[in-house]
Amino acid sequence: MIQYRKILELHDEGISLRGISSSTGNSRQKVTEVIELAKKKGLTCPFDEEMNDKWIEEFLFPEKSFEASGRQPIDFEYIHRELAKPNVTLSLLHYEYEVASRANNKIPYSYRSFSRYYSNYAQKYKATMRIWRKPGEILEVDWAGSTAFIIDRDTGEKVKAYVFVATLPCSQLSYAEATLSMDLHAWIGAHIRAYEYFGGSTQIVVSDNLKTGVTKHTSRELVLNPTYKEMANHYNTIVMPARVRSPKDKPSVEGSVGNISTWIIAALRNTHCFSIEELNEEVRKKLDEFNHRPFTRKKGNRYSAFEEEEKYALSPLPDMPYKISEWRTAKVRPDYHISVESMFYSVPYEYINRQVDVKLSSDMVVVYFNHMWLTSHKRLYGRFGQISTVREHMPDNHKLFLDQTPEVAIEWAESIGSSTLCVVQSLLDTYQSEKQALQSIFSLKKMEHRYTKYEIELACKMVLSMTRRPTVKSIQTILKNNKKKDAEQELKQNTEITDTNYGFTRGASYYGGKDKC
Repeated sequence: MIQYRKILELHDEGISLRGISSSTGNSRQKVTEVIELAKKKGLTCPFDEEMNDKWIEEFLFPEKSFEASGRQPIDFEYIHRELAKPNVTLSLLHYEYEVASRANNKIPYSYRSFSRYYSNYAQKYKATMRIWRKPGEILEVDWAGSTAFIIDRDTGEKVKAYVFVATLPCSQLSYAEATLSMDLHAWIGAHIRAYEYFGGSTQIVVSDNLKTGVTKHTSRELVLNPTYKEMANHYNTIVMPARVRSPKDKPSVEGSVGNISTWIIAALRNTHCFSIEELNEEVRKKLDEFNHRPFTRKKGNRYSAFEEEEKYALSPLPDMPYKISEWRTAKVRPDYHISVESMFYSVPYEYINRQVDVKLSSDMVVVYFNHMWLTSHKRLYGRFGQISTVREHMPDNHKLFLDQTPEVAIEWAESIGSSTLCVVQSLLDTYQSEKQALQSIFSLKKMEHRYTKYEIELACKMVLSMTRRPTVKSIQTILKNNKKKDAEQELKQNTEITDTNYGFTRGASYYGGKDKC
């Protein structure tokens, strides 16, 4: 047998190809082939005790053992590479292998033997196993059953911290972080930071049936929390919750939860942190140690497996991370506003008494009706009862009232006449509250619908001749009286005209007839 181990050890010591060839009795061509293939497959010194010449030969030339059997050799590198592609399965690759075997007049291995040989090869020489898991396809997420803790600085009490775990099943790379609650905000935020840690997103997220993420999950119906669904759409992934009471649907994260409970949570049992930020710094250190721990039965670790065989398969992250938002429903009040956390936001008045959907983020309130965008407001903070109103949402009569300002009132009075201007200025000076004065002036302006500018100006002139403190009510009275006097005078004139109008009456004799006595 060729002295594979000696060849590689001498090369590692810097011995020339000629020296290695003379020392091992192998040709320089064979020595070069062994060195180049070992470099390509990442086999470097120093070697473990079990890595003898036979082990190295099987690693470098796995097809040799199959050639002796007279069967078609299996190209394990090709199979491992092809299994990483979407929709490619081991059964498809075995079918193609059978076709190639018959074309070469060789006997193919059965599917069972084919799968077993590949499984042995992948477990021994590859960091990831691709029979059941494809790179970049699935991310499994869950809360760890065990909890960590932080110390309250004031009371010295231990405060529970819940640990979120996310695992990529192909490379087994995991992410973990501690939060002070398991609510929707913590759940979504942990997902966002997990994607940032991995540097990409997967095609599918497999989660547990927590109320924060899944509203309803039966054999016939799946209803996701709207915020969770929106986050998944933002990262171009889909959420597929595990079946109820079926932990085998997410075995990788279940296993990682146990490992993380040991290597992170238990490892930090004697570490005292006084804030969630301090705790997460310690968790990140332990997480890096966990992901860089060597595999027990094969070369490499979780992080190297991810870098070599899964990182490239993740979907790129969007330009901006998902902005956490919360969905609620609200009923539009008669004043065309909705109430959200004791703050009031306007919507178009046509939707009064309608049910609307409200999307809340840290800085925006967005309102939808039947999935149709209605309006957006900047979110209000501070004292309760604040109001955000958009002018276009108001009915026309409300817009008129909203437009009332001292400047607008004076401009209108000038368009009527000098007496009206004096009345308006008097009203603005008389009332202590500007709002009350503008309400009175608004009532005066509405009189334009019933009276002419001349009539209003005349009434203002008359009221100014009687008092220095005119009121809108007195002007209304004068306008009514003037209107009544004008109507009476017109009626009298019409009556006089009727009484004075008369004509001559011709008798029948005028027309050739006889008058009757």
